[in-house]
Amino acid sequence: MGTIVRIVGSLVVAEAMDRCRLGDLVAVGHRRLAGEVIRVDETRAAIQVYEDTAGLGLGEPVEDLGTPLAVELGPGLLGGIFDGLLRPLPAVYAEAGPFMRPGTAAAPLDRRRRWEFTPLVTPGTTVEVGDAVGWVTEGGLRHLILVPPGRGGRVAAVRAGAAGVDDAVVVLDDGQQIALAHRWPMRRPRPHAGRLPVRTPVLTGQRVFDTLFPLGRGGVAVVPGGFGTGKTVVEHLLAKHADVDVIVYVGCGERGNEMTALLAEFPRLVDPRTDRPLLERTVLVANTSNMPVAAREASIYVGMTVAEYYRDMGYHVALMADSTSRWAEALREVHGRLGEMPGEEGYPPYLAARLAEFYERAGRVRCLGRPEREGSVSVVSAISPPGGDFSEPVTQASLRVAGALWALDTDLAHRRHFPAVSWVTSYSQYVPALEAWFAAHGAPAWARLRARAMRLLQQEQDLQQVVQVVGMDALPDEERLLLDAARLLREGFLQQDGFHPVDTPCPLSRQVATLQLMLDYHEAAAAALRAGVPLEHLLAHPVRERLLRLRAVPHEQFADATAELAAQVNALREGLAP
Repeated sequence: MGTIVRIVGSLVVAEAMDRCRLGDLVAVGHRRLAGEVIRVDETRAAIQVYEDTAGLGLGEPVEDLGTPLAVELGPGLLGGIFDGLLRPLPAVYAEAGPFMRPGTAAAPLDRRRRWEFTPLVTPGTTVEVGDAVGWVTEGGLRHLILVPPGRGGRVAAVRAGAAGVDDAVVVLDDGQQIALAHRWPMRRPRPHAGRLPVRTPVLTGQRVFDTLFPLGRGGVAVVPGGFGTGKTVVEHLLAKHADVDVIVYVGCGERGNEMTALLAEFPRLVDPRTDRPLLERTVLVANTSNMPVAAREASIYVGMTVAEYYRDMGYHVALMADSTSRWAEALREVHGRLGEMPGEEGYPPYLAARLAEFYERAGRVRCLGRPEREGSVSVVSAISPPGGDFSEPVTQASLRVAGALWALDTDLAHRRHFPAVSWVTSYSQYVPALEAWFAAHGAPAWARLRARAMRLLQQEQDLQQVVQVVGMDALPDEERLLLDAARLLREGFLQQDGFHPVDTPCPLSRQVATLQLMLDYHEAAAAALRAGVPLEHLLAHPVRERLLRLRAVPHEQFADATAELAAQVNALREGLAP
């Protein structure tokens, strides 16, 4: 038991803490505020307090709980909304009202709820770490109950039927008990049997991502952008439409109204793959801007630990972090209160290392135990660089690790182009690894079409610089036609309505067919131009306007519409005037 001798905001220094260890969980003050030891100096310990320290006084006791900051994992997380320490906000609201009192304690999992446990082992079976001993149904998913790390042996008894999260459903010969839930230190990556290469994309329903800059399952994508470029809207869309089994959404330091909008919308959404409410496969971690700053630093680790937990069951999980910049700002604030030497822009020198440690927990892995299974955690991290400056430390440190950059452009956002993804700045390193998957799943022309589209957009970028010098009228007809084709690609393909019932999400087959038609139209128009058809006739050709409206064609009419457009494009290729 120590004593508080210094208080600097969320940083508390306690004396007589010579037996504590770095990373220990502590109870601070008479209200027993949650805190974590972040520095040990002889008998003194610096403690990061994850709650409001207003009213905390010198001389109050500090108790070392002797365990690292950990989260409780088990059935009941899906469909819940938690704070940065995984305390269930609905339960806290029911007890304390709309304002959380410092020192409020609430278990993440409902102790009153009973789960129907179906065993997969029998007495006499030998189990090891990661083995599935049974399952319960949670939100339409089969929630596997796994042997936690550090346990294993011969099964002595199995208890099927209704069970609470603390009930022992399997008892081993040496007396060890396996319950539905267990605790895991949030800063320690959960173990696995080995990493696997990225081979499968995370399809998002957004054409600019799936076609031009795909994210692989187990990969990392960063979404930097200035204020108002649509980072949060992109994260919301991906949470709704990404083809993964579980979504973990971390609102780290964002405005409370954004999380409120998410909570208001998600319960009404239906997962098209299962016809069940989308919220049933979603875990929301809300640490908004009006909550304690220090808890932001913990929130993304809480989200990652939950994601790894469902990954270990063999599920594909997407972690949405919105935003990493707010996490870095919390890290900078605590670092400054410790009096450490600042790095670039005041961030701690270890910022890049901390970001890398977090991103490296993503990946596609072979899970421990039996039956054999594989799972993945894919990370989409929003970044809010001040003034939209991508050279700032958080963005640059993230780019060293991320495999995909979805750069949001302020000018595109002001022109109401959504998603405002810059096709000049953005990139994806997963393209070579995903070509085989696209070829085997109904899109053999994906790589070729993507290369053609990127080449067309790059040529447009080069010509725009010439236009600014000499003007549009000085360009030859071939180049003016190229600019028009690129504009058609931007407005009819890359631009997408995030709220249209048909346009979002856009299936991969529809994406490929649309892109094929647009690129074929450009080739056909160029052939007609060479055959003597005037440029003005080509720019007024009705097929062009139909291609622009193709994204709004209902799915049941899409095949007929594309067949008719393909016939018109072929006629144009033969040099026929409109």
